[in-house]
Amino acid sequence: MTKTSCSLLVLLAFVVFSHVNGQHKFPNGAPISDWFETVVPTAIESLGQKYSIIDFDVIQDSTIIQTAKIQRAIDKAYESGGGVVVIPRGVFLSGSLFFKPKTHLHLEEGAVLKGSDDIADFALAETRMEGQTLTYFLALVNADQVDGFTISGKGTLDGNGLRYWKSFWLRRQFNPNCTNMDEMRPRLLYVSNSKDVQISGIRLVNSPFWTSHYYKCENLKLIGLHITAPKAPVKAPSSDAIDLDVCHQVLIKDCYMSVNDDAIALKGGKGPQSNLDPNNGPNYNVIIENCFFGFCHSALTCGSESVHSYNIIFRNNTLDQAQKLLQLKMRPDTPQEYENILIENIKGNVQSMLYIKPWTQFFDLKGENQIKMSYAKNMVLRNIDLDCAIVFDVLNSQQYVLSNFTFENMNIRASKDPVIHQEYIQNFTLKNVTVNHKKL
Repeated sequence: MTKTSCSLLVLLAFVVFSHVNGQHKFPNGAPISDWFETVVPTAIESLGQKYSIIDFDVIQDSTIIQTAKIQRAIDKAYESGGGVVVIPRGVFLSGSLFFKPKTHLHLEEGAVLKGSDDIADFALAETRMEGQTLTYFLALVNADQVDGFTISGKGTLDGNGLRYWKSFWLRRQFNPNCTNMDEMRPRLLYVSNSKDVQISGIRLVNSPFWTSHYYKCENLKLIGLHITAPKAPVKAPSSDAIDLDVCHQVLIKDCYMSVNDDAIALKGGKGPQSNLDPNNGPNYNVIIENCFFGFCHSALTCGSESVHSYNIIFRNNTLDQAQKLLQLKMRPDTPQEYENILIENIKGNVQSMLYIKPWTQFFDLKGENQIKMSYAKNMVLRNIDLDCAIVFDVLNSQQYVLSNFTFENMNIRASKDPVIHQEYIQNFTLKNVTVNHKKL
């Protein structure tokens, strides 16, 4: 073969690959935009003047609450037309902080912005929590209506959650029916009503409640984050790593997550009329890729407060000690629809690969008599190589309808229950599925 022929073949292969690559689509057939293919590191030099909190009389003392002084740096950046608030090396204690348009946060290596362990240091205001818009305690870092907002660096947001966790479990001993919000706890990071947001590089640890919560965000990139909260010796209750709440165009990439609840949870509203509430809505066009999941209740969960989630791609991820790969929480008090979800190229170990059961925690029909039907359809799990206890941890229920599921190219080793109940799902397809060395 001549050199010219080889060059032509290489060019042809490139053209074909580019064409095929350009055909990538979400599960419902909508094209995946180039936005998902590009990750640009945050360049703080291009974001305006830097405002080190040290220049605002903040001292390196991890025992003193310095909320007002740190907020003064944020306000100065905002009043000057924008800029980057820099947390230098050291530990700095604070209550609720509020970032404003054109302001950004940068945590230098060795920097720790640490939340107070006294709930009185956190603002009480209208916010979004557990699928409701209500008055509750705000997060350590809050950013509302901040298009283009970034958090970057190699530092840490530390929720300082131990005191809150102990108090929560003590209250549960006293009142087993207390809800997650009865024991007053702040989140670590809350970003709302914003576009073109990028959170990258930092560590988020020890959150008292949900670790990071994003509400009504569009074009959100979460890149290279390290998110942890312990399961022992004191469990960090409801410490979800990432909660997406009425968000779309979301990329979660190259992250490590290990928390004592769901790693990634898709929220959006709850209650019998939740689909009619303008504060609620769907999550869609979400890609989660190249992530590592340590211990968590589920790597990906739809619910427990969700009305509609679709066009979700979870791919090229590794799991180690996760309790579930995919969990669908089916609330009988909420009309739910989970559809067009693709799980592919997954390896590692879990307790349950697929978990679908009624979810009745804090069930409330708000005076209505009939439960709400829910639906899960067009689910594809393919190219899966897992060790697990239970493959198909699904309850057959009259409360929901499951349809159009596909299991394809699976090699599963199940130590407890290898059975897949095809009769539970309408139009269930198995292609090249092997469980415990037996092809189904």
